[in-house]
Amino acid sequence: MKKHRKSVLIASVSLFCLTGAGSAFAQETQVDELVVTGIRASLQQSLETKRKADAIVDSVTAEDVGKFPNTNVAEALTMVPGVTVDRQFGQGEKVSILGTDPALNRTLLNGQTVASADWFILDSPGRTFNYALLAPQIVGRVDIYKTPEARIDEGSIGGTVIVSTRKPFDLKAEIIAGSVGYLYNDRSKKGDFQGALMGSWKNQAETIGVALSVQKATDQLRRDGVETYGTMAANQWAGGNPDNPVDSRNNGCLTTCAATLTANLGARSPNAFGTSFFEQERDRLTYTGSVQFRPNDQLELEFNWLKIKADYDNLNQSMYAFQGNTWNSLGALTGLTVNNGVVTKASFHNALSVLDVQYREAEMNSDTYDFRGKWKGDGWDLSGNAGISKADGGTKRQVFLEFLNWADYTVDISGSPDNPGQLTYANNVQGNPAAFATDPGWSGNLVTKPTKDEEKYAQADFGLDLDGVIKRVEVGYKFRRHETSQEYAGIAITGVAAPASLFAPSTVPGNYLRGFGSNDQMRGRFRIDGDSMVDYVTGGKWLAPGQTMPKPSIFAAPEFTAGNWAIQEDINAVYAQANVEAGELRGNFGVRYVHTGVDSSGYVCNPGSACSGPADWGWKSSSKSYDNFLPSVNLAYNLREDLILRFAAAQVIARPNYADMTNFFQLSDGILIGSGGNPNLDPYKSSNFNFSAEWYFQPQAILAAEFFYKDISNYILQQTAPEQYFNQSQGRVTTYQISRPHNAGSADVKGVSFAYQQNYAYGLGLLANYTYADGSGQDGAPLPFNSKHQVNLSPFYENGPVQVRATYTWRSKYFTGVDRGDDMFVRAYKSVDVSGTYNFTKNVSLTVAGMNLTDSEYFAYANTPALPRGVYKTGRKYMATLNLTF
Repeated sequence: MKKHRKSVLIASVSLFCLTGAGSAFAQETQVDELVVTGIRASLQQSLETKRKADAIVDSVTAEDVGKFPNTNVAEALTMVPGVTVDRQFGQGEKVSILGTDPALNRTLLNGQTVASADWFILDSPGRTFNYALLAPQIVGRVDIYKTPEARIDEGSIGGTVIVSTRKPFDLKAEIIAGSVGYLYNDRSKKGDFQGALMGSWKNQAETIGVALSVQKATDQLRRDGVETYGTMAANQWAGGNPDNPVDSRNNGCLTTCAATLTANLGARSPNAFGTSFFEQERDRLTYTGSVQFRPNDQLELEFNWLKIKADYDNLNQSMYAFQGNTWNSLGALTGLTVNNGVVTKASFHNALSVLDVQYREAEMNSDTYDFRGKWKGDGWDLSGNAGISKADGGTKRQVFLEFLNWADYTVDISGSPDNPGQLTYANNVQGNPAAFATDPGWSGNLVTKPTKDEEKYAQADFGLDLDGVIKRVEVGYKFRRHETSQEYAGIAITGVAAPASLFAPSTVPGNYLRGFGSNDQMRGRFRIDGDSMVDYVTGGKWLAPGQTMPKPSIFAAPEFTAGNWAIQEDINAVYAQANVEAGELRGNFGVRYVHTGVDSSGYVCNPGSACSGPADWGWKSSSKSYDNFLPSVNLAYNLREDLILRFAAAQVIARPNYADMTNFFQLSDGILIGSGGNPNLDPYKSSNFNFSAEWYFQPQAILAAEFFYKDISNYILQQTAPEQYFNQSQGRVTTYQISRPHNAGSADVKGVSFAYQQNYAYGLGLLANYTYADGSGQDGAPLPFNSKHQVNLSPFYENGPVQVRATYTWRSKYFTGVDRGDDMFVRAYKSVDVSGTYNFTKNVSLTVAGMNLTDSEYFAYANTPALPRGVYKTGRKYMATLNLTF
């Protein structure tokens, strides 16, 4: 859904004739606009932006975004030093700044929060912004504030991204611009047309202007993968599981197998291993509207509207050997190999295999209404801003069937990471849909898990221009009310004994698992038809005569009930900021005071109850409030005409994720562990220091270095403690080890980034940067999404009507979190994109682009690369776009 964007933007220099959008009145940046018509001119304006800013700010305008061969705004930002993106589903959706977790950064739309939502059923509402919602055609400029100012909303430790949309006063009068493109994916072998249309009008006196746009994007994604589902200790096969202490050494694990197992009881093995076939159609429809009214030189009124409707329906089919299953596999081991504490190969007799098929209807919708006005007096100005942004998303419906099989098989991950693994059956059941059937005891489920997110805001700002060292004083007040909630309901499907062959099975496409090194059995596995399965389940064909279709209930299982919660967060903030200039020294200093009040509500199971019905649960609420004073200073000194030194220091906060602040919990009865939220969490706090030097050694060139240090306290870490709950599998109260988030740690991030930009002869040029970010938590623990090294290279050529640009990005491995007791990492990731534009006239251009040309591999692993968790490829994308303007 984001591929077409580059189309409109690449030639949008002449296409849209943009000057970039203005930011919020209360947050007018001191960064100059980038009004450019070409790669060289655009980069030159970027240098001027950087040079004139008081804070440490990087900007990307519509021209820049259009000329980056990326699939969305997030990926365009990777060319900014210190900015990285995560591409779990092949596209940049989450942005990290200067080595920090995406949840510790903020994204603002025209200076305000934009409500966001996620489509993936395993995601809970948090503070990360989903860039998949943004159609790049609507963006006029993106500013990345790496150092804060008192006038800008608090809440980020890494940095704040301000996305400014297009406004009619910033565009040429009476223009209509459009594009039509075609996007093709070489893995899914599918293509779709993309389109965008924008019209803008303003009168000659520029007292009134209107701009409207619509964008349509479709992307048919296919993600091939090799997956494991948690890890286990080898002693589970030697009677180490208390729920089923069966010992394989008394069955088929004899002689060498028994000796190896006995000598390596602590070795780690995948709990399950197999293949994933994921398909998704991403449809996004975006509407924007902007009206500006300026009847005189003093008054300006503005209204902005953004509506996004996105459908992310998907079908996932995971086929895996379940060698760690408590009841069906622990006594089935017949052979194993152990290297460096990892079970690299294991064979089983008549052990469990599973085919999980999940069809999910997923949406992400957002509506934003923003009103603002400004009055300019003689040396002073007063502005006001109010609005609402609301979003809904999540999984509207999941239809899930689970098919089982018992067979002899071998799991071999000895080639990891180069070859993530092989699954081989004595009889190839991976190609036999009749070999898998649902279990009447539990056949699957029907689930709904929608989410809502909303923010209302109002603010007033006053500015006074002065003579002397202090050039301007700004003060303001802002109120924000943020409400987010999650509903979770389901019902088990039981009594079904249906073979997979019932659902129009077929062999996966011939290019399935291309580039994985997998064997013929894995590459030739079967899949079933998702529509056939959904029709079977929702049509009630599985029901007994006279039985009615069950409806999902929040009380059908404890995990459903505990997954219902709501958060209301009220924030009151006041600030004062002074902009100063004395000779070669300029900058600003100020303070922001913030009061935060949080009400958290959710279902909590009554202690000692069975947690099996409404009477066992209670809706409980808790409240918390806290205050923060956040001073900041930004200074820039012109050491000489071509050399600028900068210094910034600030106290900042980042609030906990919404889901972490709830009462929810979930339990695993078999292994007596669980997890939950903590309504008493305090915000992260950090003391940030930045120093930079910028050398403009020749026209249109720069060599810059930025040093940064973040001393973070109140770092939120998971802590485990005993809690007692009713155990459904044992029918009694037992003690669980429950992991909950706590403010129990400290962390720091320190590093340096280098940036280089220069134009050469013959239309050639180069943009390059490198960032080193060393982040660590308590006792040296890794920090989420912190890559120690990052490299970006973007050579370009521009001569006459021809523009060509390539982008290479690389980031080193990074930690993503803890899952089922394992530290999760992603291996180093690289990507290459190329685009080219030919301008037939100033009004007509053609752009062709290739994205992810290396078909890069997203490789997640548990603790060591020898234990792959999820290895995925999403294919190369090619796009051609015709751009027109009238």
